[in-house]
Amino acid sequence: MKSDWIQIAVIWALVAIGAVLAIAFLDDHNVTKGFGILLAGALSLVAMIHLFKANHEGIVRRLIFVAGGSWAILAVAGLYILVARSI
Repeated sequence: MKSDWIQIAVIWALVAIGAVLAIAFLDDHNVTKGFGILLAGALSLVAMIHLFKANHEGIVRRLIFVAGGSWAILAVAGLYILVARSI
């Protein structure tokens, strides 16, 4: 289970870095598209890791945690865009 949390935390960190880069380099209309790509990429990465692991236990739990955490990260980034760019 400890390695699952390490993988989840790494994916969350990648999503957070991607969100910061999307905010920095994309315009208002494309940021939300970038967020969607980040979320899809995070879930795809979990599925790809699952394909290469011999153990199939806990894939649903990892998908739920990665999806929920990534959604929360992107929601905070979206609120930042809403507040910072409306000023």
